[in-house]
Amino acid sequence: MFHVKQPIGGPDSFQTTFNVSRETVDQLRAYADLLVKWNPRINLVSPDSIPSLWARHITDSAQLFRFIPQDTPNLLDVGSGAGFPGLVLAIMGATGVHLVESDQRKCAFLREAARVSGVPVTVHAERIEKVPPFNAAVVTARALAPLAKLLDWTAPFRTDSTICLFLKGQAVEGELTEACKQWTMGIERQQSLTDPSGTILTLREVRRVRDDDVRDHSRI
Repeated sequence: MFHVKQPIGGPDSFQTTFNVSRETVDQLRAYADLLVKWNPRINLVSPDSIPSLWARHITDSAQLFRFIPQDTPNLLDVGSGAGFPGLVLAIMGATGVHLVESDQRKCAFLREAARVSGVPVTVHAERIEKVPPFNAAVVTARALAPLAKLLDWTAPFRTDSTICLFLKGQAVEGELTEACKQWTMGIERQQSLTDPSGTILTLREVRRVRDDDVRDHSRI
């Protein structure tokens, strides 16, 4: 378990917190430097968040890594944007990472960021509905859409053994209430390391509620 004992202001404090190699930190630094360079052109993140890039974006993404089983063969990251969390997780050591992003300019950035950081990823430059389905061991998303929509979009990629890791904010309980009208799932919650009001949702065995179950429940 990671504990953020002090604010993460850059590579050195990140390395201390996550106990990663100097090579990993150098890869993340190359990625962060590229993001700062590209951001004025394509607005990858809010300009106001650039001074806190390591704490607000990189650490927020990296905290998911501890929930990924070591033998995980692949990972599907939906709405990757600037690479959060998917590209960060690839740099941390996640294998078989697929980044899905419909904005062509952001996809160009993701490909270049993967090149300069030296990690192999697959970039899908299209909406998730157009990506050919495959069995994803882990599905991730950050600040993309309400939970019910995320589960609908990723249904073609999930099996009973798929783990979903979603970074959620203050609306998490309402989103869970709505999602549970359509889905059954095992739910675990962890407080975010970077935001006291944030939640890491770990979902397992996500299955759509059958029409018969809905009718039976309506009679109770």
